This record gives sequence, structure tokens and C-alpha cells, in this order.
Amino acid sequence: MSAAGFPRVSTALSAALRSRGAQRCGRVWWARAPSQSLRVLLRNYTPSLGSFGLRRQLYRLEREADLYPEDWRKQMILLEQLNREGSVQSAEKVIQRIESGRYALGEEAKYEYIKALVRVGKLEERSKTGGGLESVLRNIPGSGSVLSRTGNSSESGRLPRGAAEPPTAARYTDNFNSPLQMYAGEGTHPTSAGATAPSSARALMGGASGGASGSTEEPLVVTLAEPTFRTQLWKTIRTLGTVFLLMSGVGAVMEERGLSRGISMQQEVLPEEGNKNLRRFSDVKGCDEAKDELIEIVEYLKAPQKFTRLGGKLPKGVLLVGPPGTGKTLLARAIAGEAGVPFFYASGSEFEEMFVGVGARRVRELFNAAKKRAPCIVFIDEIDAIGGKRNPKDQMYMKMTLNQLLVELDGFSSSEGIIVIGATNFPESLDKALIRPGRFDRHVIVPNPDVRGREEILTLHTEKIPLADDVNLEILARSTPGFSGADLANLVNMAALKAAREGASLVTMENFEFAKDKIIMGAERRSAVISEENRRLTAYHESGHALVALFTDGALPVHKATIVPRGVALGMVAQLPEKDMTSMSRKQMLAKLDVCMGGRAAEELIFGPENVTNGAESDIEQATELAEAMVTRFGMSPKLGNMAYDIQREVCGELLHVVEKEVKRFLDESYQRAKQVLLTHEKELHRVAAALLEKETLGREEIIRIVRGDPLREQLSEETTVKSEEEAADTGSLAENVAARARGAVAAAAAKAGVPRPGKVPATAKTA
Repeated sequence: MSAAGFPRVSTALSAALRSRGAQRCGRVWWARAPSQSLRVLLRNYTPSLGSFGLRRQLYRLEREADLYPEDWRKQMILLEQLNREGSVQSAEKVIQRIESGRYALGEEAKYEYIKALVRVGKLEERSKTGGGLESVLRNIPGSGSVLSRTGNSSESGRLPRGAAEPPTAARYTDNFNSPLQMYAGEGTHPTSAGATAPSSARALMGGASGGASGSTEEPLVVTLAEPTFRTQLWKTIRTLGTVFLLMSGVGAVMEERGLSRGISMQQEVLPEEGNKNLRRFSDVKGCDEAKDELIEIVEYLKAPQKFTRLGGKLPKGVLLVGPPGTGKTLLARAIAGEAGVPFFYASGSEFEEMFVGVGARRVRELFNAAKKRAPCIVFIDEIDAIGGKRNPKDQMYMKMTLNQLLVELDGFSSSEGIIVIGATNFPESLDKALIRPGRFDRHVIVPNPDVRGREEILTLHTEKIPLADDVNLEILARSTPGFSGADLANLVNMAALKAAREGASLVTMENFEFAKDKIIMGAERRSAVISEENRRLTAYHESGHALVALFTDGALPVHKATIVPRGVALGMVAQLPEKDMTSMSRKQMLAKLDVCMGGRAAEELIFGPENVTNGAESDIEQATELAEAMVTRFGMSPKLGNMAYDIQREVCGELLHVVEKEVKRFLDESYQRAKQVLLTHEKELHRVAAALLEKETLGREEIIRIVRGDPLREQLSEETTVKSEEEAADTGSLAENVAARARGAVAAAAAKAGVPRPGKVPATAKTA
């Protein structure tokens, strides 16, 4: 009998069985002549099962036998366990399962059947019934029935006299409480005893034993048990469920990582619809020259015959070039809105994926959709993401995408009505094959707006915002040079939010100034804890910048000075030009160097050379970069002349020494000029520093009034001025550096205050 379906025995028990002469066939252990030690081993490993454990075991065995009716091993294990349980109900269940004929059975089933009949007391009844017991036993596989070999039974309730005894079996239960059969017979296989294995199994294995191989009179019938519909349905559902769970998991991972779009089926590309993104040229301000160049495109899209009747051709591609935020995308939408044609928008980064060939496929899909809806506009934003200069080391997918774009630009004629517009901030990075004539051959520059353009943009963005009477957009436009259209839109939005937070009903000029300062200088850090010594040092540092800017010819006007921490700086002096600047003269560059050195010069004059701080780090770095550019790029060095040098590659040896010498000369001369300005205007330096310590932030007009000696406001009393002079007397290093006239003024102020000279004040704060 087989023990198939149960967990295998432990390794230690397997070794013990094998050492005592047992052999293993599949999952069944058997022995030809079991020794006494083997029988003792099996007896010691046989635990006693309680009634509850036996019922659970019978339930499990019956479920497995019903699930696999074609497995005769599972059927035999169940029948034997039912007889072992010993109840009448179990015996009746054995009789019912054998007589039903729905289950595959081994030859040993006849013994289990007779045992069950004896248990319920029906053996004699079945024997007397004509052909009843004999017919049942005949249907069980084997070499004839028990009764046919032994004759009729002489005693009721027992096996017939002379009947072949079932094979000797020793049973034990392993650690998993599952029975395991150990068969012992003379010269028998574990599946045979007397007339051993089922006929079907023996026929398949080619084995023969005791006339059970079949003959002409008694042919051997082999029946293959087919799985039931229930079994097949369960296997199908289980397989489909596993596949579904696996595909769901893979799909979730791909969706999370954004990979599904790369392998998805081809989808139709559609133009933008609705009035949400519809724009007109009236919505575009600050770039009149660019609009004038693009009006020709609009007229062509409206009436193509007007241009093609004389054989003229418009460019296939238009490249919009300009810094970020100048309105390149807005211009492209305005062209589509004015012409009333479909607008296809695509970003350069949307084409590429981790899968090779996806970018080229998306380019084809985009242009195929555009050809179906011509005339139309195809706008590719940040085209340098896919149209950069090709390099032999580039990946293949990058080359494929660009090559496909070049093919598509050549694949349609200008008469088809498709205008391709690209936008980039770096035109020098584009591949030459992309911008050659016949592709993107027209370049439209979209620069930052000038004063008039900034005023128009501010007027456009403030149309729906209630403004106070003190708001002057012209002044605001003049004070925001270098601002792009996006910066101005952000300025208006920040001012409106500031007024809304304060609960005001109108947006004032003060709100706009706050927003402008936040954009230029960064957000204030009011929560920063600054010691009084560092505040005083920062005030003199920023006052030095402001005074040098005021008294140096060619310097940009001072916009605002503050000692409120903004960003990473403890203080800042902002300068804004009075008008738009397209170039800088030598005088303006030297003045900028002087302003950069003004903060360090003020620290040295007031606190002494040994107490200067690292607050001038960014100033010195900015000045060094400008001086180096003057020497190597702008040709402003008398020794090197009007030549440009690449200091990273071309300058070395003696030439590098000359360049460094000239840069140092520019910086040293600038520092001396800044120090001389502060020595000359030492009183003004103290007054501005005192005002900064009290108000923390000063505007241009306030600084000019303080320098002139005019009363600033009622908040700045005479006590503040006296206090600043007393602080000036506290600096012992001033007398060593001041000129004769300035030295006398300081001595008089110190004598008037009657304050002796203290020691030097340490300061380590970093200022801008």
C-alpha cells in the first residue's frame, strides 16, 4: 500500500530505516524480510492518535481521495484508515466507496472490503446473495478474488479458510502525524503481496507475479482514470488566478515606475482643444519684434494660396530662442489662436523612455497626426532635449529620435500647411543638421522685455487686480530691469498675496516693493538670532558698499540696503540700473570692482586689519571673476593688449603669471580706491551704519538724505547720531588709517564725547 500524499519522513528516520534493510520506492518504504530491529523501530515510532486527531486525519484523507479519485494509492490509504477507526459508520463508508465503482482501487481493497463486511455483520448476507460478494470482488483489480481461491467461508464474520492473508504491514506515524506504510513479504515489491500490485500498474511497469499478468481466458484490462470535471475546473481556476495575480503585480510595478507608456500600444496624438489654452497676439506683451516676424506665419496659415501662387515657400520650421520666461510657448499658442488651426504641443523630454525606439515612434505618431489635421502647428518645447549635437559616444536611442525628427522635417512639403515651431534656451547646443536651411531655418529671438515692454506686461497682469492710487507701474517697470515676463507675473501675484494676507482691499506700492525685494534679494529671515556685535559689523559692511556706490562715478545706483538676513547673507545692498543696459564700459566695470571691495574696506577701517571677517567672501569672488574677464576676455589690460585668452586651456607658464599679476593689480587698485572713498566720507559711514542698526532697511532716497545730513525721520533722533559718533570713537584703528583732515575730525568727536579708545571688537559674521 502506498503512503503517497503524506509529508516525507525525517532524515534521521530515513537513515535508520535504510540501515535496517528497508528500501524506498517513491514515497513507500518496504523490506523483503523485515528484521526484528526494524519492527522494533517502527513500533517505537508509532504514536497513539486521539479520537480528535484521528477524525481530522480521516477528514483530510477523505478530501484528498475525493479530489483525486483516479489515484488508487490515496483510496487505499483512506479505506485502511476507516477500518482502523473501527466504528460501524466507517465500515459502512468503506463498503459504500468500494461498491460505488467510482474510485480506482488496488488489490488490497478486497481485504478492506471483507473487513468492513465483518465489522457490520453483513459478510454472510453478501455471501448468500447470488453473485453479490463475488461480483464486487471481481471488479477489484488483482488475480482473481479471495473467494474464488479459497472456497466458501465456513465461519461467519471471518475471512474464508485458506484465503491469502494481506501483506504483513507495520505502521508508524512521522512527526507530521501522517501514516506511513512499511510492507514486508517474501520476495515481494511494496505494491505486491501474493497477487501483489494492481494489474494496471503491473502492466505498465512490465512486472509479472503469480499469474497476474493476464491470459487469453482472463485478459488484463487496463483502465486509465480521467480527472473529473470538478478537478479540471479547480486546476483551471487556480492557473488563471495565478496568472492574473502575476500580471497585476507586474502591471503595478510598471505603472509605478512609469514604464507602461513605453510599451503601450500606439495611441492617437490629439491637438489641444477648448478655449482654456487659446491665446491671441493681444495676450503677448513685451516682444513686439518677435510678433511682427510671426505674423507672416499666421497669414500663411489663413491663406496659403496667397504665398504659393508665385512659387514662394515659407520655412518649415521656426526656432524661438530666448532666456526662460520670455513667452516663447505663449507666442506659439498665439499663432495657433490667431490662425484658428489645431495646436499640437510636445515637450522634448516626453519623447525619450528607457526603451529603445520609443522616442522615434512618438515622433512618427506626432507628425502622422499633424498631417491628418493640416494646416496646423506642431510646437516642441525644450527641443534641445532631443535635438542636441550628436556625439559618437551617445546612446543609440538618442540618435534614433533625432534622426527620426530630421526625416519627418524632410518628409512633408511646405505646401502641406504644417508649421513646426521649436523653443530652446540654448541654440548653440542644437545639432547643425537640425537648424540648416529647409528645417529650422528661421530663428526668432525673444529677449527679456525693455522698460516699455515691462510696463505693458505689468498693465496686462494687473487688469483684474484692484490697485491703490499710489501704484505707479511706470516706476515699477523702471525699477525691474532684467525681469522676464514670468518674473513680472510672479511679482504681481506675490504683491496681491501680500495684500490679501494683510486683509487689505487694494494692492499698494508697498506690496509691490516687498515682492520686488523678495525676488531680487530673497526672503527675509526675521527669526534668525544675530548678536549685537555681528549686527554692528554687518551694518558697517553694508554701509561701505552703499557709500562707495554713491561716491564712485559709473557705479549703478543703490536701490536698497538692509541688514535683515536674506537667503544665506546677513545683509545686502541691491543696485539697479536706471535704464536697460546692453553693455558695460571700462569705467563701469572698475566702479563695480570698487563697490565689491567697499565692504571689506569698511571692516578694516572700523575694526582693524586683524578683525576683518569672511563676510566679504562672495564680494571678493565676484570681483575676481570680473577682473579676470577684463584681462582675458575684454582686452582691458595694457600688458596683454586686445587679445582673448582661454585661461582653462591656452594660458600657462609665463603668460599665466602675467594674467594673475594683472588680475591682482586690478583688485589691489580697486581696494585702495574704495578705502580712500570711505576715509574721505567717514562721518557719512557712521551715520548710515547707525541708521541701518535702527531701521534695518534703507531705501535709496533715505540713504541720500542721511549722507547729506538731512533729518531722515522722527525715529532717527539726535541721540542716534551722537551714539554713532561715540561708537566711532571706540575704534582704535581709525587714527592709523585716516587722512589728516579726517583724523582731526575723529579726534574732535572723541574729545567731545569724552570716551577713551577701547579694544578691537571680534566679528565673524558673513555678509553679502
